[in-house]
Amino acid sequence: MQQFVQIIQSISAILLIIFVLLQVRGTGFSRSANSSSFTRRGVEKLVFRLTFVITALFLATSAISLFI
Repeated sequence: MQQFVQIIQSISAILLIIFVLLQVRGTGFSRSANSSSFTRRGVEKLVFRLTFVITALFLATSAISLFI
């Protein structure tokens, strides 16, 4: 069980790093140089939401690993 939790935690940590790096401020997926809109749309919105999901998964597996 502990090994399974560690694998899930490692995968979620790698995904979290990737998703955070994809969200570099000011260089969104669909923003052009002349765009003044700061709303997230399409893929950018999906990556933003997935970042929260992966963060929750990482925190949950970290908490579970404390009790195992």
